[in-house]
Amino acid sequence: MRISIFGMGYVGAVCAACLADRGHTVIGVDISQTKIDLINSGRSPIVEPGLGDLLDKGVRSGRITATSDTAYAVHNSDLSMVCVGTPSKKNGDLDLHFVQTVVAEIGAALRDKSQWHTVVIRSTVLPGTIRDVVLPLLEDTSHKRAGREFGLAVNPEFLRESTAIADYNDPPMTVIGEWDEASGDQLAELYASLAAPIIRKPIEVAEMVKYTCNAWHATKIAFANEIGNISKELGVDGRDVMEVICQDHKLNLSSYYLKPGYAFGGSCLPKDVRALNYCATQVDALHPLIGSLMQSNELHVKRAFDLVTSFGDRRVGMLGLSFKAQTDDLRESPLVELAEMLIGKGYELSIFDENIEYAKVHGANREYINSKIPHISSLLNPDLDEVIESSEVLIVGQRDQHFEKVLNGARGDRKVVDLIGMMPHASTPEMQGICW
Repeated sequence: MRISIFGMGYVGAVCAACLADRGHTVIGVDISQTKIDLINSGRSPIVEPGLGDLLDKGVRSGRITATSDTAYAVHNSDLSMVCVGTPSKKNGDLDLHFVQTVVAEIGAALRDKSQWHTVVIRSTVLPGTIRDVVLPLLEDTSHKRAGREFGLAVNPEFLRESTAIADYNDPPMTVIGEWDEASGDQLAELYASLAAPIIRKPIEVAEMVKYTCNAWHATKIAFANEIGNISKELGVDGRDVMEVICQDHKLNLSSYYLKPGYAFGGSCLPKDVRALNYCATQVDALHPLIGSLMQSNELHVKRAFDLVTSFGDRRVGMLGLSFKAQTDDLRESPLVELAEMLIGKGYELSIFDENIEYAKVHGANREYINSKIPHISSLLNPDLDEVIESSEVLIVGQRDQHFEKVLNGARGDRKVVDLIGMMPHASTPEMQGICW
């Protein structure tokens, strides 16, 4: 392909070199004459291992040139990648000045171009930036419509400085956020030779993915550091602790606990998080991240309560009561906490949980049910259909195949709050997911 790349910094220069190395023709665009001269002479404008050699190879082969002329770059390429910086403002928001300037110039160049051209944003931008800023600016300056007369996509990068070339050639995934299918097809073709899954999503999902990845990486670093701090104060080598943690790929390093849903509960997580918080406080080890976990969990229960009560209906059915499906364990169940909140506010509550029904008569938790939550256990109803039919709002609190009919065949006048992600679509006015 013929590709123009706007911004010859860490991302743009690496992309230019790697794309040219794979046989594409690349025009680098920048406002800095110093960068332009360096690239045209086959030298790297930044310090990055191996980049100078790749750029020199691309220039000597005729596959890489650099210019400050936006119109020339757009008219002599099929696809433009925007790789300019998005620095922070003092208030933490993004400064989109460079993105807006480049996008306006690309749009003006597209006005006089009759062939299809795809604009790809690789700069890191917050969800909504493409729809609210980039798209209107491109259409206003080009006098054309996205998806009809030019293409538009988001292609977040996952390049780490000092290993950027290796990261480009061996990525964990390639994420494409597409405004139109043709743009997605073009980018998928561009990355087809990379040995990594190509994931095509709506624009806003792709925008959010990059921030989620970086926030997750920051969380892991902060978590490991706090564990190290606490461990050291207890006379334990935190490196040994985290080395063991990282050997568990079934739970610790997996997708198991990384699905949006309801609050955590049960006999282990809340108790052990509180104990670790107490221990850290006793040894004066600062732990703001770990110390915030219980507060975050409590806020999530409150979020579920607010969703249920936002409908204004008083008859509520709860499907599930134990802290997770296929168990009768009610200890620190966030569903019990939600039931307590609803009862306290005078809601008429009916609960179905066949495992708790069994435990009331036969299980080891019978004493707990009768002594700790008799006011809740009295609201249990063994008839699922009756709970469904008598309720104006249904809370799906556990993943159970019997509850699918609630999501697939709910009456139009009945509201649903899905806490576990069983609904096949995002939220609607009558059917609310807690995180979707």
